[in-house]
Amino acid sequence: MAVPVWSVDPRTGKQREQVAVEATAEEVDAAVRAAAAAFPALADREVRARLLRTAADFLEEAGPRILEAADAETALGPARLTGELGRTTYQLRAFAEIVEEGAFLDVIIDHADATLAPPRPDLRRYKIPLGVVAVYSASNFPLAFSVPGGDTASALAAGCPVVVKAHPDHPATSELCADALRRAAVEVGLPADVVSVVHGFQAGIDLIKHPLVSAAGFTGSVRGGRALFDAAAARPVPIPFHGELGSLNPVVITQAAAEERAEQIGAGLAGSVTLGVGQFCVKPGLVLAPAGEAGDRLLKSLAAAVGDVAPGTLLDARMRDNFIAGVRELTTLPEVEAPVEPGDGGEHLVRAGFVSVPAARLAEGGEHDALLEEHFGPVTVVARYGTAEEVEGVLGRLPGNLTATAHLSEAEASGGDGDAASGAELLRRLTPLAGRVVVNGWPTGVAVAPAMHHGGPYPATTSTSTSVGGTAIERWLRPVVYQDAPEGLLPAELRDGNPLGLPRRFNGRREA
Repeated sequence: MAVPVWSVDPRTGKQREQVAVEATAEEVDAAVRAAAAAFPALADREVRARLLRTAADFLEEAGPRILEAADAETALGPARLTGELGRTTYQLRAFAEIVEEGAFLDVIIDHADATLAPPRPDLRRYKIPLGVVAVYSASNFPLAFSVPGGDTASALAAGCPVVVKAHPDHPATSELCADALRRAAVEVGLPADVVSVVHGFQAGIDLIKHPLVSAAGFTGSVRGGRALFDAAAARPVPIPFHGELGSLNPVVITQAAAEERAEQIGAGLAGSVTLGVGQFCVKPGLVLAPAGEAGDRLLKSLAAAVGDVAPGTLLDARMRDNFIAGVRELTTLPEVEAPVEPGDGGEHLVRAGFVSVPAARLAEGGEHDALLEEHFGPVTVVARYGTAEEVEGVLGRLPGNLTATAHLSEAEASGGDGDAASGAELLRRLTPLAGRVVVNGWPTGVAVAPAMHHGGPYPATTSTSTSVGGTAIERWLRPVVYQDAPEGLLPAELRDGNPLGLPRRFNGRREA
């Protein structure tokens, strides 16, 4: 029996429309096989670049309908979603440039040299696409981390067809975006099935187990991501699973920074915690702030700013229920105070807030461990410390994170002697905890840039790769070396004379 897939308005909890039906095992199999059949068509880099640019164009053309559906399904608002659409199309075009440049192929050629001991054969290395990629959409980014998002864009750029498991919170948006991408493929002469979408929980399980799926990308919860990660590893032929699972994103505010600009830091923290109703994967969920007068001023500023934030709508009713239950548990723990109590903000709404606790309690563990878990929504935990040992005690209990942030005084951030030594030492301490270390700013906002790394030690991610930035393409490639292959049999990328004009290393040197 076909199971309907409904689009639901989180502002009212009412069903908007039936968008699709959940995919059966046979339909998942058909989608993956069609993607595998389309794989050879993506071999031409020029065509891939055109696909990515045309996809961006078609998404922009369909923008009004996509934004209307996304707002109705997520309550994220037109302004936020318009920015996200712009980020998504920029990302597609950026990958088109990466494909054309060709550095991602990592071409290395070493000619044979009989004078070496032992003699070296002729070796020519580059990277090739893995095959069909399964993409699992995120709930909180219906565009940038979903059907047309970074996983899909980078996989297509690498030359891999994609089957996306749509997120149930925005199925109509997913279908509209899939339509734009599939039409773009046909427009540039590719099979539409280089991109396809399936719906349903079981479809996601069937997808990760399919023998023709060669890799997977996931953004979501620790529980869901770990289950898929384990399934990917348990296959007869295990596959790479690049999952973003969860992150606390700790912030350390030094005593000197609080004395210097407590009010500014408090207001900035409030903005970061409540941005997008606290539904960003890089929301600061744990803040180490000093005890004493400067820390009191910081919390007063934070309380005033958070108190001014109107109740908001989370992405779905399940998340709202989990948020309310989770923060209720936090506020009942010993020595935990709630200067602005988070929780139920009215029908379909949640209220922003924060809790505070002595840092020593977190360092001890026990029942206070709940404060060291990610809570999805507009809430953060402020741990008040009195000594450097208390800060170290809390940091020593943290798992891996996407980000870690240090707020330093002007002297600590100067890079000179004296106070700067403590600032440098704090950065050294935070670096093992995260993939991105932020200084005197806030982690919310992940720039699409070549140097960006959006990942981190487990459970932030299940691999050492990034899901944002140009190097995200590396997740869907593997190296291969040709040894002593005749020139006429080599791929064009590996031939002498560099007929394609690719960046490469040739006999140990980077070619100009």
